[in-house]
Amino acid sequence: MSPADEATGGGAGFWDDTLSLNDFLGGRVQLWQPRDGYRAGVDPVLLASALPARAGERVLELGCGGGQALLCLGARVPGLQLTGVELQADYAALARRNATQNSQTLEVIEADLAALPADLRQRQFDHVLANPPYYRAGAHSPAEDTGRQIALGGDTPLQIWIETAARRLAHKGYLHMIQRADRLPEMLTGCMGRLGSLEVLPLAPRAERPAELVLLRARKGGRADFRLHAPLILHEGARHLADAESYRGEIKAILRDGAALGWPAAK
Repeated sequence: MSPADEATGGGAGFWDDTLSLNDFLGGRVQLWQPRDGYRAGVDPVLLASALPARAGERVLELGCGGGQALLCLGARVPGLQLTGVELQADYAALARRNATQNSQTLEVIEADLAALPADLRQRQFDHVLANPPYYRAGAHSPAEDTGRQIALGGDTPLQIWIETAARRLAHKGYLHMIQRADRLPEMLTGCMGRLGSLEVLPLAPRAERPAELVLLRARKGGRADFRLHAPLILHEGARHLADAESYRGEIKAILRDGAALGWPAAK
């Protein structure tokens, strides 16, 4: 066995026998993921579905991991210029390998988002997306795997994620971020003075259940009023009744068919 990134020329990587190849978007995207480390769920797919991206636009993901969100976005909208920043060398190498696996072009820059390399600081993007760690450092039970530990609880404050995104956005460019609902105040505070036209879409697991996650959309130079949308319900029924998938139709279309998430229109 050889490290997983040897085919892509990286300097680090997972060993092949520690990885599994998993289908996303009904098999349109195939992603290598560590069997025991951080494994993507539906969150990066929902994040990717939220962007109103068009062919030819430039997209940057902060903390791209194995490239799950960017490659799902690239499958839905061909012709994008995709760039990811990833702190962990193993995951940066994995993102490159996943791009090759899916015949997509993805630039992966191994760096700390709080200290981006000079050449990247000179560039601007039409879209920035981010799925930051859901917990503040030390606010969750420690994970045995280092990659999963960093994915769950990073040391970089949300304000730095948003400040970095705002600096890299072109005028009228969009930030999209998915995060735990209880961290929404931090997200809104981070946007103050940097981004406008804020929209929040709560994601609730079932009807009459509180939202656990939120999607934030913000625009550089945006001046529209703040909008808090009604929750998007992910599952059918009031509770889980069987060991089977129960996603609502529009959610299933996103997860299985690569459909775009339809943000509620302004009235």
